[in-house]
Amino acid sequence: MLSNYEVLTLLKDLQSQSDGKRKGTKMHQNLATVSYETMKYLEKTPCKEQTPEIIKNFLLALEPYKLTKAEKLQLLNQRPTSAVEIQLMIEESEERLTEDQIEELLQLISTHLLIEETEEMDAQAGDGQ
Repeated sequence: MLSNYEVLTLLKDLQSQSDGKRKGTKMHQNLATVSYETMKYLEKTPCKEQTPEIIKNFLLALEPYKLTKAEKLQLLNQRPTSAVEIQLMIEESEERLTEDQIEELLQLISTHLLIEETEEMDAQAGDGQ
């Protein structure tokens, strides 16, 4: 399983390796199209703001919650902002997590992953002055 950040990084690496090379078969052209469209989509998502350090710190902060790899990946990629979203991503969340823990998870996500929204608010505040 790969995070959106890892997919974007991999596609950028593949693109830089193939730049300047002659176009190949129809299959290679189709692969190039899929890669391009995927990169175009991912660059519009918050994963473009992530770094390996941000991801590492976020995953370390999640350790006390005993989440599965798939649950951690969903939290990383989807960045839930409500308790309902977390309950949809974490299997049996009502039995495994208290309401306080869910609020703590939301705070962790906000602290570690919501960089884009913070930057946008800072930019808007600067425009208003």
